[in-house]
Amino acid sequence: MRRAGQYLFRLTFSSLTRRILSLNLAGLIALVAGVLYLSQFRAGLIDAQAQSLLVQGEIIARAIAATGTTDSNGITIDPERLLDLKPGETYGPSEDILSGLDFPIDPTRVAPVLRGLISPTKTRARIYDRDGVLLLDSRDQFARGDVLRFDLPPPQQGKPGIAERTMIAIRNWLNRGDLPPYRELGPENGKGYYEVAQSLAGQKAAAVRVNDRGEVIVSVAVPVQRFRAINGSLMLSTQGDDIDQMVTAERIAILRVFGVAAAVMIVLSILLASTIAGPVSRLADAAEHVRRRIKTRIEIPDFTRRRDEIGHLSGALREMTDSLYNRIEAIERFAADVAHELKNPLTSLRSAVETLPLARTDASRARLLAVIEHDVRRLDRLISDISDASRLDAELQRQDVSPVDMRRLLTMLATVSNETKHNNHNHNNNVTVQVRFEGSNFDTFAVPGHDSRIGQVISNLLSNACSFSPEGGVVRVNCRRIRNEIEIIIDDEGSGIRSDALERIFERFYTDRPHQGFGQNSGLGLSISKQIVEAHGGKIWAENRLGDAGPDGEAAVLGARFVVRLPAI
Repeated sequence: MRRAGQYLFRLTFSSLTRRILSLNLAGLIALVAGVLYLSQFRAGLIDAQAQSLLVQGEIIARAIAATGTTDSNGITIDPERLLDLKPGETYGPSEDILSGLDFPIDPTRVAPVLRGLISPTKTRARIYDRDGVLLLDSRDQFARGDVLRFDLPPPQQGKPGIAERTMIAIRNWLNRGDLPPYRELGPENGKGYYEVAQSLAGQKAAAVRVNDRGEVIVSVAVPVQRFRAINGSLMLSTQGDDIDQMVTAERIAILRVFGVAAAVMIVLSILLASTIAGPVSRLADAAEHVRRRIKTRIEIPDFTRRRDEIGHLSGALREMTDSLYNRIEAIERFAADVAHELKNPLTSLRSAVETLPLARTDASRARLLAVIEHDVRRLDRLISDISDASRLDAELQRQDVSPVDMRRLLTMLATVSNETKHNNHNHNNNVTVQVRFEGSNFDTFAVPGHDSRIGQVISNLLSNACSFSPEGGVVRVNCRRIRNEIEIIIDDEGSGIRSDALERIFERFYTDRPHQGFGQNSGLGLSISKQIVEAHGGKIWAENRLGDAGPDGEAAVLGARFVVRLPAI
């Protein structure tokens, strides 16, 4: 449980987990903020409220025009003239005559009507005369017997606190947009409202404003007219937070959805991070252990079953670690082999040096000096080959790979071998090297690699073949292309290779030259050749060329054969 808690703690507060959570939540917050700021619900609600107020205003205006105007002059009707009317004729003043009459709004008659129509709603109604002077305000109209109730501020209420100011600022930011501010004008300045001015001109109008508390105010104005005479203007407006309450309820619903989505996103982000941060953390810990405990093999966690980048990273780290351990083990073996090989000539040299003062005759001293000279040459040869072998990996890693034309390289090395005497402490200086290429002249015999190192491999193999071939023998080099590989076969006419030594000849410091004296060869040539070929992604092996079976049933050995295969371009 403790380990599980520690793992969960590290996973939750890891840098990668925090980044995944932050980025996912940032995108969700940006989306919700955009929805809250650009919500179409608010705009549609304002338009619907404006249309509702216009319909309500037209009804109230007609009722006021019908019952709330003063008719100071009565109209007298003569009954005798009604009998003289023809079908289709009317009796009384025409509409044009009535439109020119003055019907002023009577506040005493309008107030009960206005109060009866406005009371069921939360709408504020104001009536202005033709000059824009306020006649009635529903907020100041009360009937007999009404109980007046006013919300008093708290006794110690001062300036709004930080929370309230923050809410007001957020509301202003969300609601204001490009809406103009709402201001209360004096009773004499009714025409200062755009909608009132338009209604006094005979047109109904609507306006949307924001007060100082960030509340949306929707107001409409319709003309109060009888016949064609405009007697005043009726202005209806919402009360403060009517729209804001509905918008706030909608936004609270959006925030609830956001809360649920955020919770789901956090859980999914943690699960996603656990599939990324957890394995990466384990891989990093294992790599750190490898760095600290280089002598003990540390197993890198295996995530190669995952078909993603984590699995690829795990496989790469495991291969890199195995290569590192193999390289360390190879270095340790190389160091042990070098120490062993250097001890032999050093021991011989030390014995000869210690024995030299005790030599009594010139012949004894000459033999000891010859031993010393032989051991010094052997040490020099060993140190040179060891230095070359130790630099090989580093040089192969640093140098860039380029195409190597094997046709040109083999031809050049064969020419050099035929024109140069093989002074490698052997007796066979008349060996001929022949090169043959299978295929047409248009075939490509090119491999990617380092021409100097590949040339070193071929030179070592040619030198070995010439040293084991008899006087006047022939070393045959055959090059051909096998699908995506270039195969190079080097045959000699020597005594062949013992069956138990076909693999050992590629070991470091191993040598099997009975015809040469001891210490004439370091035993690193074939080992270095194998190292170079494998570094180029190829293979090298040795085998014997066999002839027909003899009387005893065993095939005769015609010579040794070395085969090199390298990837072709």
